Amino acid sequence: MKTIKTFSVILLIFSLVLLIPSCAVNPVTGQRQLMFMSEEQEIALGAQYDPTVISTFGLYDNEELLNFITEKGNEMGKISHRPNLQYHFRILDSPVVNAFAVPGGYIYLTRGILAQFNNEAELMGVLGHEMGHVTARHTAQQQTRQQLGQVALAAGAIAVPEVAKFANEAAAAMQLLFLSFSRANEREADRLGVEYSSKIGYDAHKMADFFEVLNKMQMASNHAGVPTWMSTHPDPGQRNIAVNQKTEEWQAQLPAQSYDVNTNKYLEMIDGIVYGENPRQGFVENSMFYHPDLAFQFPIPKNWTLVNSPLQVQIVPEDQNAAIIFELAKEKDADAAAEKTISDLQLTLIDKNKININGLSAVATISQQATDDQTNEQAVKVMSYFIEKDARVYTFHGLCLIDKFNTYQAVFESTMKNFAKLTDASKLTVQPDRIKVVSIRSASVSLKDAFEYYKVPEDKFDEMALLNNHELSDELKRGDMVKILGK
Repeated sequence: MKTIKTFSVILLIFSLVLLIPSCAVNPVTGQRQLMFMSEEQEIALGAQYDPTVISTFGLYDNEELLNFITEKGNEMGKISHRPNLQYHFRILDSPVVNAFAVPGGYIYLTRGILAQFNNEAELMGVLGHEMGHVTARHTAQQQTRQQLGQVALAAGAIAVPEVAKFANEAAAAMQLLFLSFSRANEREADRLGVEYSSKIGYDAHKMADFFEVLNKMQMASNHAGVPTWMSTHPDPGQRNIAVNQKTEEWQAQLPAQSYDVNTNKYLEMIDGIVYGENPRQGFVENSMFYHPDLAFQFPIPKNWTLVNSPLQVQIVPEDQNAAIIFELAKEKDADAAAEKTISDLQLTLIDKNKININGLSAVATISQQATDDQTNEQAVKVMSYFIEKDARVYTFHGLCLIDKFNTYQAVFESTMKNFAKLTDASKLTVQPDRIKVVSIRSASVSLKDAFEYYKVPEDKFDEMALLNNHELSDELKRGDMVKILGK
């Protein structure tokens, strides 16, 4: 959980709908196309989205890697079809393998995709692909299609429609950011990725190699609202063949150019990067949610599903007839946080008490959704706890329709009343897995033999082989670098 700043994204989208559509010239194709925003409006929209993305997913702190991406990205931007656009590059603290862009030149790569790359050329190919979406204005076209389709915003993944007001507006914005590109868009972005990465001196054949790795991966599931590459970048068909063909064409057009791969230099840069879920930001064990960095814990109801993100924690039962939402309040005082919630969400307060939760001062409220319906059959009833700890206010909302409240009240209370300080040293000191890069010392050894030598767990062999884009039987030579896991 991280303290967040909310933005009026829904208001922004509605204001965009009111814009008069116009035909603009596409910077890549030179053709005119329907567009609801000018370049200035596109840049402004990206500036609005950027803090939303950052607050929702968090930034991964790796100055060396970010500086390298920024330097190469700016070099690429200068030879792109929009050389005067200022590009911005971010590393998101997410284990999911994906990269994406928003209008106006904001490009994001997850630490998950950076861990999966095996050389600079793969990174530059994907960076060029995402820049292609920006230069061809695909991301702006997505916004136009969204407006034309009049798709309703829905914040969060909770099944009860009325609880949307409890989720941050940023969650709604993510639905716009992660619209799937068309296959035509993907073909064009692939072509531009080859062009841009080739022009700055990288071997775009490696871009095709990375796409092969993505095809091998099981990438159907999402994590904390972040889709995987395959769900946002559909395969346009024969992608690897097309990328390799375009690479041959560009390398023939630039005969004096040399083409780098830079495997070892890249692997040295990602040595130590966090791999997979980071338990420091919260993890579940034996039906208990632990947060080592903020030193708290609380139980999860049996058979309820928990989704953790920097924005908030959502906990939902199998029947999806209720939800518990846990997040940080902006206020530093529990009573002030309670009053602000009642006011902002336009709830009717039914009961309010100052209580003590395992030595922590707290305020408990019962409220319900304000409604003109005399029967209140479809109104939402809410149990909220506002708990003060370490100069922060942690907020629980247990909510469901009024006629279900008696069913879930005891479940809500069981989670909220058992919020407590985390004191277990084994939980407080837990560390994430990290990429550890090792150098092969033998003249010839198989990848499997190397894994056995470095004591990689056998049940991780296939995953680690894919991480290295090798087969277990592949022969390695002295000096080759291999990714394994460490702490």
